[in-house]
Amino acid sequence: MAEVIWGLATSHVPSIGAAMDNHKTEDEYWKPLFDGYAPARAWMAEHRPDVAVIVYNDHANAVDLDLVPTFAIGTAESYDVADEGWGRRPVPQVVGAPELSEHLIRELMDESFDIATFHQLDVDHGLTVPLSIYCPEPGDAWPCAVVPVLVNVIQYPQPTAARCYALGEALGRAIRSFPQDLKVAVFGTGGMSHQLAGARAGLINTEFDRMFLEAIESDPAKLTALTREDYIREAGTEGIELIMWLVMRAAMSEKIARIHDTYHVPASNTAAGLALFEDLGDAGKGSVAA
Repeated sequence: MAEVIWGLATSHVPSIGAAMDNHKTEDEYWKPLFDGYAPARAWMAEHRPDVAVIVYNDHANAVDLDLVPTFAIGTAESYDVADEGWGRRPVPQVVGAPELSEHLIRELMDESFDIATFHQLDVDHGLTVPLSIYCPEPGDAWPCAVVPVLVNVIQYPQPTAARCYALGEALGRAIRSFPQDLKVAVFGTGGMSHQLAGARAGLINTEFDRMFLEAIESDPAKLTALTREDYIREAGTEGIELIMWLVMRAAMSEKIARIHDTYHVPASNTAAGLALFEDLGDAGKGSVAA
């Protein structure tokens, strides 16, 4: 049977990918951020998954804003890298895991989650930047297959934090019921606090971010109790992306170990965070979300 071996929560700021692509990681501006990633990268390199289930949001690159699914999963054999207006990133095409994707969709539908499916999907920085944070030098191919899981965090009303946690719980059960011996990593992407437009453009709430980094491990119920308005007020309009971290956390067991975390401000006018957890087993897993 498949197993979840670790979970990664990480920001997916597009300029982080650009810094890697343009060999700027040692520049004064970027070096502290990438130095913070180093311990997590070293550990993940020693614990390679067969498949990464990456929870992210499209940024109007593959999904027309006239029709935005609340939750969706890609089922393709492969995914092209999206051209976001300045050319495709110089990274490999993403290889899919269609059998696992289809299994997850069926299991989640049976648990009353209405999942949209993408049989063709160009993946943007929301997915490729986390992959690069995991594996900065993939060469000709990424080291694992990928199942893209899309969450609407752009078009109001977004799903609640509690609903995202419940999705993660069902996702974890679905992964573990897949009848092949696969090692699976789950990524929760986006955030941390940032707002890109409006009167509060440039908002960063370090106190909220640090609370979230702690509670995602020890008290996720505290985070599921927050409304979408709470997230937007405290973390900014784009800070609501943090609800995708909850999908990752809930897909893991209650018994986890924090391997590494890092927090850096600013990364292109945002707060960039990372938290890496090892899954220690499923004993006693319950639900914190109603």
